[in-house]
Amino acid sequence: MNIIFLIIAISILVFYINYLINLNWRSAVKAVFFILVIEGILRKWIFPQASDFIYFLKDLVLLGAYLNYYIFSNSQRQLLIKNRIVTVLIIFVAVWCTYEAFNPSLGSPLVALFGLKAYLFYIPLIWMLPNLFQSEEDLYKFLRSHLFLIIPVALLGILQFFSPPSSPLNLYTPGTDQGVATFGSEDNNSVRITGTFSYISTYGIYLAACFSLMIPMLFKKQSKLWHWITIVELLLLLVNSLMTGSRSTVFVQVLLLLGYFGIQFLNKPASTLHSFKKFLLPAIIVAIAASIWFRPAIDAFWLRTTSNQDVSGRVAGSFFEPIDFIKYTGLYGYGTGATHQATPMLRKILNLPPGEVIPVGFESEMGRVTLELGPFGFLFWYGLRVSTAIALWNVYLNLQRPFLRQLALTAFLFQAIQFNGPLVFNYAFSIYYWFVTGFIFLLPQLEQIENLQQYYQLSQTNGQSPYFPDSSN
Repeated sequence: MNIIFLIIAISILVFYINYLINLNWRSAVKAVFFILVIEGILRKWIFPQASDFIYFLKDLVLLGAYLNYYIFSNSQRQLLIKNRIVTVLIIFVAVWCTYEAFNPSLGSPLVALFGLKAYLFYIPLIWMLPNLFQSEEDLYKFLRSHLFLIIPVALLGILQFFSPPSSPLNLYTPGTDQGVATFGSEDNNSVRITGTFSYISTYGIYLAACFSLMIPMLFKKQSKLWHWITIVELLLLLVNSLMTGSRSTVFVQVLLLLGYFGIQFLNKPASTLHSFKKFLLPAIIVAIAASIWFRPAIDAFWLRTTSNQDVSGRVAGSFFEPIDFIKYTGLYGYGTGATHQATPMLRKILNLPPGEVIPVGFESEMGRVTLELGPFGFLFWYGLRVSTAIALWNVYLNLQRPFLRQLALTAFLFQAIQFNGPLVFNYAFSIYYWFVTGFIFLLPQLEQIENLQQYYQLSQTNGQSPYFPDSSN
């Protein structure tokens, strides 16, 4: 039965990929971010029987885009390898993860399939971004459209919060054994919402990522309509963040905001004060609206935060776990994907050997990466994460156009603040992480395009050649 199922699945996959490679790869990549948002709707309410297949839908679409862009497309492409450190570390990570896929502790190399996907599958996005967006306006419109999805998603989240745990609105994906999580006081116990996502953790990452992208939008010159829409999005995003009960999500947003204004102030004090004054009115509006309409969410989150003081211990523990686990891993660990949450299911479906038992419990991603890849793999992986953050910081320092510069800064903060975040084991984080990593190549190119267009327009206005300062020479 397993072999028949595998043959059918592969046949469907081949047909689907052949269809996708004939589509526009740009539309396919942008569709991935839409599917990411609505995936939970399909898995929880519309097609719960096909939940596992729908989980891979965005990956199949992205695989089709990869094939179209890197292999089958006849259009001119750019594979920007300008940052050699990032590129070299990506190669080291890819080679080491592939090598660890054959670790005998796994029992079978097939066990590493989910692990390889988790580490490597979304990295090629970074080289596609320079061709994905043709101008600053093109990037702005994509971000504007993606952030607009917050409105229906957050409205669903509000309905979930004010509904009982037994409501059909409050579901996890089929096969999840745990009950619906709640928080708050005994007299007023509320649901920890998931929005359109399958789990609280993925929804929290979505909210944090959108917040990082929304900060530059608040300061970009927009029409009055879109400016007020952005303020509404900010209100709904922050309220939903409280309703998730996820302290890490809210803390990341606070640190993003403090880091943004702090770094901007150190670089350009006068313009930062002006920006802060512009931000003050929306912030006051959001604070007043939240305190009036969503007081139960504020109270429930505050109670959860003050009654449980384990945040600092968990954060510190995530950094100490790799040191503690080295005594179990040896040089090579237990193999790529050894701790992945989907590995037991894969073993069962394909009837694979059980593999070596990991003799220690694990929680944080840093510890899990150490167990899987060993100390060398840990250094390669987190060295890569450090290098991408540094590269984004350098992009921020070198850019001049305000919107692009602010995007580089918030992308840097998104990565730096969540250095110990679940990049491998949370697919939403992985997609957004490698998307903003692509800003390393995208943003300088967009600034160059905008500068050339301005120079062309100025030259035309002055009656000069667009290519030479003085055409009379």
